[in-house]
Amino acid sequence: MHSNPAFRQASRDRNLRFAAQRGFGVLAIDGAGPLVSHIPFIMAEDGAAVHAHLVRSNPIAHRLREKEQQAVLAVSGPDSYVSPDWYGTDTVDQVPTWNYVAVHIRGTLRRRPDETLRAHLDALSARFENELRPKPPWSPAKVSPDQLGTLMRSIVPVALSVESVDGTWKLNQNKDDSVRPRAARHVESDGFGQEAASLARLMRSPSED
Repeated sequence: MHSNPAFRQASRDRNLRFAAQRGFGVLAIDGAGPLVSHIPFIMAEDGAAVHAHLVRSNPIAHRLREKEQQAVLAVSGPDSYVSPDWYGTDTVDQVPTWNYVAVHIRGTLRRRPDETLRAHLDALSARFENELRPKPPWSPAKVSPDQLGTLMRSIVPVALSVESVDGTWKLNQNKDDSVRPRAARHVESDGFGQEAASLARLMRSPSED
């Protein structure tokens, strides 16, 4: 991850909390050319590993049958284009940019024992169903045993050890405190990207942990 050091001041804990809260990312290994997969995941309680699953036919899963792999999990957050006009100052020396949040987790990717799969699926569904309360939570127990068994045979559990964590929180920290809130207002009302309102909130308090 390469970016201005001003945008990489978030602590390891903040980066891991952000990744855990998102729960979805892009897993990549270097096979015969890069292999990439979009996956939901949960973080281990101690923050030492990411637990996920892959379709058995996934090329990454095939590689894991041979040996463990070095991997990176890229987790993206809110983002938006930022126009120089939005700073409300002389724009002669200003240029457009794109603000965003992203966290990269690197480590060793391994197959987990098949016996851990059911507990993983229960924990994964509980994690996201909890976000939908007060809706009664769905769980894998609602699937017939035969159908659940068929589905489980098509996927494999994996774990990525958390060996290094890099985060970029590009929120106009390099702009004056009097200027950044103006840009945040425009991002919230006129920005385009993903979750512009969330990005604007972060821009207003970029150092908040």
